[in-house]
Amino acid sequence: MSSTIATTRFSVLDRSRIRAGHSGPQALRDTAAGHGGPQALRDTVALAREAERLGYHRFWVSEHHSVPGVAGSAPAVLAAAVASATSSIRVGTGGVMLPNHQPLVVAEQFGVLESLFPGRIDMGLGRSVGFTDGIRKALGRGKEDADDFGAQLAELLGYFDGSQRAHPQVHARPAEGLTVPAFVLATGKGARVAAEAGLPLVIANVRGEDAMLRAIDGYRASFRPSAQREHPYVIVSGTVALAETTEEARRILLPEAWSTAYSRTRGEFPPLTPAEDVLSRTMTDRERTLFDEALRGQVYGTEDEVADALEKVIGHSGADEFLVTTSTYDRAALLDSYRRLARLVGLGEDHRA
Repeated sequence: MSSTIATTRFSVLDRSRIRAGHSGPQALRDTAAGHGGPQALRDTVALAREAERLGYHRFWVSEHHSVPGVAGSAPAVLAAAVASATSSIRVGTGGVMLPNHQPLVVAEQFGVLESLFPGRIDMGLGRSVGFTDGIRKALGRGKEDADDFGAQLAELLGYFDGSQRAHPQVHARPAEGLTVPAFVLATGKGARVAAEAGLPLVIANVRGEDAMLRAIDGYRASFRPSAQREHPYVIVSGTVALAETTEEARRILLPEAWSTAYSRTRGEFPPLTPAEDVLSRTMTDRERTLFDEALRGQVYGTEDEVADALEKVIGHSGADEFLVTTSTYDRAALLDSYRRLARLVGLGEDHRA
């Protein structure tokens, strides 16, 4: 194992993806309608227990609204369930989409979480809003609300240290006086917000590695020390799949890649289907292009292949931590992948600071 990988923290983000045919007694009918959340949420909690057993540093959950293939719509509630089911792993959100909420309510939610699970809660925050006009209207938000992310973030942090002035004489109970580490999920403008606020940056190569590296460089150059962090801290997120063979590892990625291609042609993420179903599909030229793009840049293969790929990603980015975001239909293959990765990077050993 390389010294770069050995000194990097590894964590897990699970998006509570719904699987076709896994939603209960009326499975086939329910998943066609976009139901199936109960099993997906139970899968997330079970994965958190396994991530803790394997030695991953933190376990985060996500926020999506009105998405047929994603059950995670209330991240603070799900984080509470995960924290209740575990005892030592850090638990948080990847993330709460701050423009969708009032900062006071978010502060209160995380104040409760930190009070119940002291020293284990992370507050990952993003700047996205609902992705359709209907969802944004239902949330009482518009696209322009994302532009106020910096001010929303400052107000939220102010509720914890008592410095917020947007609403005089308003206090977040029991958040005020508590310390909950905040993280900014970002690309572009969001990376600058993270730097100006002096918070850790969480970033993926969704626009290509070069764009990601430019954003990281800009973040480090503009970072202002804060009460939370004296120095920049970078978490790179991405998909990682390990298996006995390269082809088996690639199969793990196929359900999510097809769901991504489907979403970009139809506007919604469907439940995940088995890799065999994906391989048997007849795709249009556009679907095939989007499917191939979704697989590009993913880290997968045997342990040696993944070690080489992680060495390059972490080496190029200088990441302090890697947040694994793999989703797939086959839960047994997913768990095996996480176990192989834990062994590969030496989780549970004492060499990590």
